[in-house]
Amino acid sequence: MANLKIYGDDELVSLLKQGSEPAFIELYDRYKFRILGNLVKLLRSEDLALEFSQELFMKIWDTRAMLDPDKSFRSYIFRISENMVMDFFRKAARDKKLHACLMEIQTELYSHIEEDIIDAQESQLFRDAVALLPPQRRQVFTLCKLEGKSYHEVSELLGISTSTVSDHLLKANRFLKQQIKEGLLLSVAVLTFFSF
Repeated sequence: MANLKIYGDDELVSLLKQGSEPAFIELYDRYKFRILGNLVKLLRSEDLALEFSQELFMKIWDTRAMLDPDKSFRSYIFRISENMVMDFFRKAARDKKLHACLMEIQTELYSHIEEDIIDAQESQLFRDAVALLPPQRRQVFTLCKLEGKSYHEVSELLGISTSTVSDHLLKANRFLKQQIKEGLLLSVAVLTFFSF
């Protein structure tokens, strides 16, 4: 069989419609990390994102006969994955047990933010992410988290309220967590790509 890596998505979708497993595998390899990264952002859970990603590609295989090679495959799979997430959250809103589980995941994520950041502090990834913070937020984060100053000390030093210090830290933690997670996913993608 020809080298499918040089094929466009439309050609691969045409082959997939005919039941070509190699075409499916090529499309999967081409989009698995992009879809996974997007799902992690939407769901804020790597486990759920992996589960959704697998379900999405199984759905693509099962409905391959209905694919349209003239339409963007990339747009199609992103739209399908986002619809799956919206359906999941709608169901969660109705299902109290699932809602409680999601709230637990969110709380757990928040409580691990600082631990994850501390683990990543020695890495270039962390330094690059801190450099991307807006100047005052970077200064507040550096003073509190890297130099160990209290909210009160930083408040007096910078002439801002302790609630502003807290707000800066919350936003900085969220931003850094996201940057580090995206950087780690990209690293995994690159390592996986070069291991083939």
